Amino acid sequence: MPSNYIKAQKEKLAAIKSKKDIFVLGIETSCDETAASVVKNGRDILSNVVFSQIPMHTLYGGVVPEIASRAHTEKIDIVVSEALKQSGLDLSDIDAIAVTKGPGLVGALLVGVSYAKALAYASDKPLIGVNHIEGHICANYLSFKDLNPPGLCLVVSGGHSHIIDVDANDSYTLVGCTQDDAAGEAFDKAARVLGLGYPGGPKLDAVSKTGDDSFLSLPHPKTQGKYDFSFSGLKTAFINTLHNMQQKNIPYSVKDCAASFQKAVVDLLVEKTMLAVQDKNVDTLLIAGGVSANSLLRKRFTEECQKTGTSLYMPELFLCGDNAAMIAAAGHRQLLKGNLAELSLNAEPALKLI
Repeated sequence: MPSNYIKAQKEKLAAIKSKKDIFVLGIETSCDETAASVVKNGRDILSNVVFSQIPMHTLYGGVVPEIASRAHTEKIDIVVSEALKQSGLDLSDIDAIAVTKGPGLVGALLVGVSYAKALAYASDKPLIGVNHIEGHICANYLSFKDLNPPGLCLVVSGGHSHIIDVDANDSYTLVGCTQDDAAGEAFDKAARVLGLGYPGGPKLDAVSKTGDDSFLSLPHPKTQGKYDFSFSGLKTAFINTLHNMQQKNIPYSVKDCAASFQKAVVDLLVEKTMLAVQDKNVDTLLIAGGVSANSLLRKRFTEECQKTGTSLYMPELFLCGDNAAMIAAAGHRQLLKGNLAELSLNAEPALKLI
């Protein structure tokens, strides 16, 4: 009976923890990627399958929630089956099932959560609900097998720009965060105004490589919090500058404008993060989230950390965006803590990490 499910799974924990190898199946459907992955011992990726919906949403210039949910429903069983196949394991070999419970699009999250609950109950496996942001942090543990907390982490994505203190027990303390828009959201908006299309962030990064980043003089927003960010005013100033040039028929290059905006955003992220590193006297810095794939961001943080002697960790590029391997990695850490989910687990679109 479902009412006995959680009791039965908790009784299995000691046996699971004593195993030499623990296999976790991760499922991720928070936005526009249907993903599944099998990870061994929270570190070794045995499979990592991602079905991207980018072609479906390109026509609309962004993610359409209803289309995303329907696509997840159509693909999730196929993706999970393929992840198991590529791992060389059967479902019977899996020790636990981890799924993103939030934050994200509610309809998209519900597809993954509902599927994971049904699979966990039918196969009599422990279920783990994972915070998507914690998953991004844990992507670093997949790229760097010997990496363990504590450290400072910059989580930077389309919906988040947070500096987080990660202690040795995987507990999180907020150090600084955006007071308005996230960096990834700002990149996407700037790309849309420049006519670069969707997904905006990667396209802005690509054209910026050959642009003059000193072409535009953009403001350096101030915040009340010492380690906080603000990108809304910067985004508005950029848009207004473009409109003024267009109205006055002043010629400009898309790549120069893109490079200028990208530099302004990265300058803010690097400045505030390295200030926190210095003030808190930490020697380990992690970068996480979709924007951690940005080439200028990676270059600047590499340079700054070399100057200060700070150990820098950034996920491999294929682990920067949404994927299920990071969910499985986070699920493994929660499993070892005994944090199992009930079958009443629900999607939490506004879930916070802290």
